[in-house]
Amino acid sequence: MAKGVLSDNLSNISVISAGCGALAGKGADPVAIELMAERGIDISLHIAADLNIEHAMRSQLILAMTLEQKKEIERRYPFSKGRVFLYSAQDGNDVIDPYRKGRDVFETSLAQIDRGAGYWVSAINRLRK
Repeated sequence: MAKGVLSDNLSNISVISAGCGALAGKGADPVAIELMAERGIDISLHIAADLNIEHAMRSQLILAMTLEQKKEIERRYPFSKGRVFLYSAQDGNDVIDPYRKGRDVFETSLAQIDRGAGYWVSAINRLRK
């Protein structure tokens, strides 16, 4: 969902989605697809991928959904330090993982994603000027 929200708000910037221990090869959850479709954002073709060294090397910015993920990325790829930030940097909270939970948890997670996207879209757009 975060990739969909960020991509929708950042023109001319490549946004990829990769996780730490992601269910690589799996599609987006039907609830996530439905919530995003309600916003006019299609994530139905999303396939989960695990963050790899190529992603870490090529990315100018890596946003981790949890503090634990941030630490794991920096442990795996020490050269990425200084480019890895918490998605919810504005409040320092982890984004709830809604996987295998109800629609209400997906909605809560999406609200957190929206807040984080607002922060990052503003920050990125300031840097682009």
